[in-house]
Amino acid sequence: MFSVHGHGYGKRAGGIMKYEWHHTTVLAVRRDGVVAVGSDGQVTLGTTVLKQGAAKVRRLAAGKVLAGFAGSVADALALFTRFEAKLEEYGHNLERAAVELARDWRTDKALRHLEAMLITADTRSTLLVSGTGEVLSPDDDVVAVGSGGSYALAAARALIKHTTLSAREVVEEGLSIASQIDIYTNDQLTIEELDS
Repeated sequence: MFSVHGHGYGKRAGGIMKYEWHHTTVLAVRRDGVVAVGSDGQVTLGTTVLKQGAAKVRRLAAGKVLAGFAGSVADALALFTRFEAKLEEYGHNLERAAVELARDWRTDKALRHLEAMLITADTRSTLLVSGTGEVLSPDDDVVAVGSGGSYALAAARALIKHTTLSAREVVEEGLSIASQIDIYTNDQLTIEELDS
């Protein structure tokens, strides 16, 4: 389980005060031939909610790939742009694009400082791409990142084990449960899904 925090800066008497960006919760679930990726919409700087309805899940590669991010918004958008370019370069091959992005992320000095994580999925694979150059595929078709990721992950695993809810419904319920526990997660959800 991973948690990602970015940083912002503000002024304080006698020097610079460091704020932490806390956001978000992203959850992906694959079930019965459908993959759903969802996130909440909250962006927080320090103790202030800056935005409630941020879209942190997107469709890429002409709608064939879903990607959700946790971490600094600016960093995540930079990664989205690079990841989309890799998808185009490698013919929308998700695994190859993810591996190449992770390789660049690990070796490029500018990329190494980006504080974000990506969950990506197509009709066959779900992958977590981290800034340490890791590309991980979850064992149980459920993966979550962000400040409320562990809550969403636990809820999703329980729902899959004990209910017949669809992938989309598991994502919705998992994120809703996380929003009731994690103060950096809200109930303004964005969910996208793909059928295999």
